[in-house]
Amino acid sequence: MKQASEAENAPVALVTGGARRIGAAIAAEFHARGYRLLLHCRASLAEAEALAAECNARRPASAAVLCADLNEPESARELAGEALVRFGRLDVLVNNASGYYPTVFGHVSPTQWEDLQGGNLRGHFFLSQALAEALRSRRGAIVNITDVHVRRPPRDYSAYAIAKAGLAAMTRSLAVELAPEVRVNAIAPGAILWPETPGPEEPGPETPAGESALETTEARKRILQSIPLRTTGTPEQVAALCCFLAAEARYLTGQTIHLDGGRHLL
Repeated sequence: MKQASEAENAPVALVTGGARRIGAAIAAEFHARGYRLLLHCRASLAEAEALAAECNARRPASAAVLCADLNEPESARELAGEALVRFGRLDVLVNNASGYYPTVFGHVSPTQWEDLQGGNLRGHFFLSQALAEALRSRRGAIVNITDVHVRRPPRDYSAYAIAKAGLAAMTRSLAVELAPEVRVNAIAPGAILWPETPGPEEPGPETPAGESALETTEARKRILQSIPLRTTGTPEQVAALCCFLAAEARYLTGQTIHLDGGRHLL
């Protein structure tokens, strides 16, 4: 009975875009630290369900999958409602879901603009708003995943960079709006994972943007040469920092931590 009671009282983390890559690493790290897990996905349902099954095999009824398209106007409110129904509380919101592809200035369409703003900024804002009272009641935390390219915008990614810059501004603004109960911080990853396949569908925080041929050895060498530490990071490093900001950084709010090997300095 004691074990069941402890499980029912475990803190809850919602990770958007939590099915794959950096999002999956963040989700797995929270679960390993004793959190119950809400895995949000849009299209990667099979991957989300597989990760949830792994978590539930370790601790029964400790993970659930929620599907929503954060580009849709009402989806944030609906996702928030479903999240609170599942476990009855929320302690941490990780706004990780991201859309990423090039948009050549002079030819950016309203559809592209709305898509990138919706997936990278608007959806996170309204999800945070819908979950604010639940987070306040738990003295919880929000961690936003932005991008090193907020400070060093690459050519042909203006709509994406502007949206991520908005998310960085949202971090500072909500740190004021939700204080003193809720802390709000951000991580700006640099080169963490190389793209699985070339193309615009790769998420920005995981992909060193600004190169047209990231799959080539020469392109990767150029990127590594632009990083003072001369190496890429790992999803596990992002996940560990995310957990630190959520649970341990009790006197830190409104900050963006650049996890980029020093790339933003040059």
